[in-house]
Amino acid sequence: MDDERPSPDALLAQVKMEEARKSQGSLKIFFGAAPGVGKTYAMLEAARQKQSEGVEVVVAVVETHKRKETEKLLEGLEVLQRTRVEYRGAVLYELDIDQALKRHPSLILVDELAHTNAPESRHKKRWQDVFELLETGIDVYTTLNVQHLESLSDVVAQITGVTIRETVPDFVIERADEVALVDLPPDELLQRLKEGKVYMPELLEQARGNFFRKGNLLALRELALRRTAERVDEQIQDYRVVKGVKEVWPVSERILVSISANPRSIRLIRAAKRMAAGLRAEWIAVNVEAPSKVKPTKTDLAKLAAHIRLAEELGAETVTLSGQRASEEILRYAASRNVTKIIIGKPTHPRWKDTLFGSMLDEIVRGSGNIDVYVISGDRGEPISEPVTKLKKQNTLITKDIPLTIATVAVCTLVAQLMDPYVALADLAMVYLIGVVFIATHSGKLPSLLMALFGVLAFDFFFVPPRYSFEVSSTGYLITFIVMLALSYIISKLTLSVKAQADSARERQQTTESLYNLSRKLVNKQSIEQVCMLVISHIAEILSCLAVVLLPDEDGMLKSRITTAETFELDQKEYSVAKWCFDHRQKAGFATDTLSGAKAMYLPLVASAKTIGVIGVLMSQSHEFFEQRQMHILESFANQSAMAIEQVMLANETQQALLKAETETLRNTLLSSISHDLRTPLAAITGAASTILQKDITLDYNENHELLLTIYEEAEHLNQIIRNVLNMTRIEAGAITVKKQWQPIEEIIGAALNRMSEKLGGKPVEINLPGDLPMVFFDSLLIEQVLMNLLDNAIKYTPPETPIELTATVKDSNVVVSVRDRGPGIIDGEEQRIFDKFVRSTSKGGGIGLGLTICRAILTAHGGEISAQNRSDGGSEFSFTLPVVNQPDMMQTTE
Repeated sequence: MDDERPSPDALLAQVKMEEARKSQGSLKIFFGAAPGVGKTYAMLEAARQKQSEGVEVVVAVVETHKRKETEKLLEGLEVLQRTRVEYRGAVLYELDIDQALKRHPSLILVDELAHTNAPESRHKKRWQDVFELLETGIDVYTTLNVQHLESLSDVVAQITGVTIRETVPDFVIERADEVALVDLPPDELLQRLKEGKVYMPELLEQARGNFFRKGNLLALRELALRRTAERVDEQIQDYRVVKGVKEVWPVSERILVSISANPRSIRLIRAAKRMAAGLRAEWIAVNVEAPSKVKPTKTDLAKLAAHIRLAEELGAETVTLSGQRASEEILRYAASRNVTKIIIGKPTHPRWKDTLFGSMLDEIVRGSGNIDVYVISGDRGEPISEPVTKLKKQNTLITKDIPLTIATVAVCTLVAQLMDPYVALADLAMVYLIGVVFIATHSGKLPSLLMALFGVLAFDFFFVPPRYSFEVSSTGYLITFIVMLALSYIISKLTLSVKAQADSARERQQTTESLYNLSRKLVNKQSIEQVCMLVISHIAEILSCLAVVLLPDEDGMLKSRITTAETFELDQKEYSVAKWCFDHRQKAGFATDTLSGAKAMYLPLVASAKTIGVIGVLMSQSHEFFEQRQMHILESFANQSAMAIEQVMLANETQQALLKAETETLRNTLLSSISHDLRTPLAAITGAASTILQKDITLDYNENHELLLTIYEEAEHLNQIIRNVLNMTRIEAGAITVKKQWQPIEEIIGAALNRMSEKLGGKPVEINLPGDLPMVFFDSLLIEQVLMNLLDNAIKYTPPETPIELTATVKDSNVVVSVRDRGPGIIDGEEQRIFDKFVRSTSKGGGIGLGLTICRAILTAHGGEISAQNRSDGGSEFSFTLPVVNQPDMMQTTE
């Protein structure tokens, strides 16, 4: 078979995907139905085959479970050392991702893709490690069981009664370049289990009693086979699109049924369901909006909505198409979806209609090619499940259009009368054709036909000799009338077709635009209230209705987070309907099959994990049902809203978890730092005091004074530690008030040096203060604390014989104060981190690492900054700034 030219868009998408994949490694998943089917064994065999072909193979993680035949396959393969992690008293061995990246082999083996890594690992899940390896261009072999797929976890739990905690998102298996199914019949797997080749003897009975029952294994095997088949089918579909293959490849059954507002569609839907169940095939219910269905009545729209809802309830995928001819759209869509069988209804209209207008059945049968076509009849009296709302009878009379038609004929006649002296008779007929186009544009089919008929009669009566009678002087005029009537009919039909297509395109554009606008705006919303407000406003704008978003509170009660003019209040009856919708994850209320007596319709907000809320929509009293387009918009809004709300919730939970983890880390760090740094001065104090208290030791004055001085100095050290902790607590709690005054910085520098004179001892301090320093607006006590912390830091790290330099300058409307020392300096890369809590540049000097944090907090409150850097000739320099703005006219202090 010759492949046709591929679609340019599909080809471009394929090229982009291939370009993106060029720099990435390939992923092969050995896929099985249950543990013990031989996935790891098959992976190792494939790896040894690759090694024999000259490929560099490295084993990162392989779980042999002490199976001798599996361990034997590891011989001769390079195995990376796994990282050792201690967690809750147990020792865990995890994939060393850094070692694997550094080794960078051509192919690496990573067993058990769904594994959850130990806490504090780089990634939470092993599949994330695999993706990082793939990004660097390393090929990966891995293993996966069907029960670990996220989309099948609830199905597996229902079948086996075992809840699977470790799952893998479905996009992981979709990312795989190859999926190799490792299959084993249940009886053979149970025999392997009995022989101890799956689990250790102590776990054997528990496994046989719970998971490893034959019924469970049969069901899991079917799930694995189906998921693999779906994967292969996706690859076939991609290939057909890229290669432009138009013919159907019947590798798997897929059924398409054509439905409409006709009551006989119910039988077609049920027949398609039975056929799909018998063949275990997918099935699609398709409705085509063709130009012939211009302005369908409310009854037709309600019936069509009921048919689509019935198909969805029976498990069909529903699709609405639009096009010039229904047969062409059905065949085109069937070919694109690789449909193997089409079900359509037997025509019941007279044969002459097929002769004049064409037969949809005949066109589908002739154009179906390799697709089987099933023609099914329906009983004429077959009932239809009408919508729960009572439909008012559509007034099909178009008397309001008749005056417009008559007026148009009169206008065309008047224009023709004015043109009569100047143009030929045939040109006058064109005026009436323009009138046909006008009526077709502004009315429907019947007014257009009336316009064509009245136009011919008016043309005959007023312009064809003999005038002012319906007689004709020549039989040739009869041919003119027939041609004119035929042209009028064709023009009106084409105009109506264009109008219908324009209306359909406009509706699709509005729907697409509304969904795009909602999704675009939801991205920037960071609170649940903002998301709810946006969703409600969009629904109210698009559907001209009232809406409400109900979310559960801490007690499980559904409540609205916002109240606006676009929302509505729920009484007890409406609340019970909304609660049923929330509990059962199904729409309920107005225009549904459940609790239809409600005033509003309620749709569940279903996220990936659970139902997170309900959307209620209250239409105006004149609106008696929902059109299918409106239902699709509502469902799309509900899906986007659920994802957006879930994203905000997850972000909040993540933030809380991070805050909790950070709090726990800070608490542990604080306790560790305090316990370590309090122990040293307390030991010194205890040792000195115990020496003084010993009666068998006689101390002279100098020795006694030295011990007392030790007690005093260490007590002062303790006091400083506690003061820093208390100051940090007060700053974070906002309990410290900054009381600023205009004052010279020189005085505070002098006060700080006086306070630190005892600690400075004989250490030289070089001071460089210009005489023209301006007045600065600051809190003297807090800035003095900053200077004392910086000086204390310099004293700890500066050798006794080297000086401490203290300078102040004016730069860019700021006073810059610097404290320089000749100590060991700051570790490279730690210049910013040393201002964090409990961080010290070195272990020398003691302290718990809060002094610099306090300095930064104080200076931030003053609108200043603090920085640290290493000096080029050794030592470190700490500088802070205080803004100099709006200098006072007089030397005075203001709060």
